[in-house]
Amino acid sequence: METLVGTELCFPQLINSSCRKSTRPQVEAMLIYTLMSSICLLTVPLNLLVIISISHFKQLHTPTNLLLLSLAVSDFFVGLFIIFQIMIIDGCWLFGDLMCSLWVILSSIIISSSAGTMVLISVDRYVAICYPLHYFTKVKPKRVQVCVCLCWMFAALFNSVLLKNNLQHPGRYNSCIGECVVDIDYIANFFDLIVSFLFPITLIVILYSRIFGVAVYQARAMRSHIAVVTTKVTAKKSEMKAARNLGVVVVVFLICNCPYFCFTLTSQNNVYTATSVSIVIWLFHLNSCLNPLIYAILYPWFRKSIKVIVTLQILKPDSCRTNML
Repeated sequence: METLVGTELCFPQLINSSCRKSTRPQVEAMLIYTLMSSICLLTVPLNLLVIISISHFKQLHTPTNLLLLSLAVSDFFVGLFIIFQIMIIDGCWLFGDLMCSLWVILSSIIISSSAGTMVLISVDRYVAICYPLHYFTKVKPKRVQVCVCLCWMFAALFNSVLLKNNLQHPGRYNSCIGECVVDIDYIANFFDLIVSFLFPITLIVILYSRIFGVAVYQARAMRSHIAVVTTKVTAKKSEMKAARNLGVVVVVFLICNCPYFCFTLTSQNNVYTATSVSIVIWLFHLNSCLNPLIYAILYPWFRKSIKVIVTLQILKPDSCRTNML
């Protein structure tokens, strides 16, 4: 009987203080393990291809692509962190209290930076479509790089301050050994929802509503053969196509992330455990896998860059100057 009880504990040698393993059916656990492993195995290499493509080929160093690079970096780390999620399927955290706090803080930074990058993408398309004459004078690669760095720095600072108690006192809220619990007070949770969810989502929706309105106006003007007034310059067809493609990325982001934040918003408990499993978490992870697949479908340059990388042509001298468009 003692052996049976010991096998149900995360740390069998700590009979009195160890957490128990989850009693999830083996079939369900295997299904979750397979799904998460598949997402991880797709997310990491696909986003790595995006990072290599945009970083290596000089022709792809456009302001919009630099924003996609930032998004790919955050998605890449989401894929890596799925490994920790896979390893706690049985309900046991085996990496210690400090690693638990670091994992949660880094995950929060990535979530916030993803939302911030989506806002920057929406602003980029808004300026390109609504103010095409000012786009190339106002939106430059260096300025975009600064904005991306500020976005990541703000996400790091904000979440470090928000979760500093959990970092200063790792494992403070654990009820047993082998648990990863994070506590956020209601005020901090409220600010987190505003900064990481409500404000970005509202801004994204407003900007893309404006973009959609301008696109509809220009389409009607073209069908009616009415010249656009000189004060309103028609955006290029390529810019409209880019807005449409990035609109798909934004919509997928909203579909996959809104349930996660809504779950957090309606949660009656402000204590979150790393072992809790919900469909909203799978959706959040799935978004990081879908983004590079969307690029592969909508962007010819990504398909071409994959071919160059996979065939090792990228190792040739001056391969960075290869024509990708």
